[in-house]
Amino acid sequence: MPKALRTLGASERRKRSPRITTLAWGRIEVNGAGAFRDAKVFPGGAREWDWNETGTAHEPGIQPADVAELLDHGATTIVLSQGMLNRLHVSPQTLRLLAERHVRTHVLQTAEAVELYNRLCNQEGVAGLFHSTC
Repeated sequence: MPKALRTLGASERRKRSPRITTLAWGRIEVNGAGAFRDAKVFPGGAREWDWNETGTAHEPGIQPADVAELLDHGATTIVLSQGMLNRLHVSPQTLRLLAERHVRTHVLQTAEAVELYNRLCNQEGVAGLFHSTC
């Protein structure tokens, strides 16, 4: 006999942000999503972060178009990593966009960014961009 269907509460319906399980030079593993060199992680999933899609480079850094997908997935907090050696910048336009949208934003070295992201992923709609090399 099938189990009775249960109505999910609002908090259960909300998409959870997946946990980052492994970080190593050139590799980020996201629970349920696989492994990537650079990752976009957001409520409900993750994917490869391909800098060529938006013209991202170490300078001027993370572009507004890089964070747009994170906002589309309902992120209320965004963690931006600067790489393992802090070489990746964040463009002023990106920070301005996030401030205008009232999105809490953290810019950290990648290992610190992953640690913060993992602390927040069960508490709120957190997303992040993670660069696994320089």
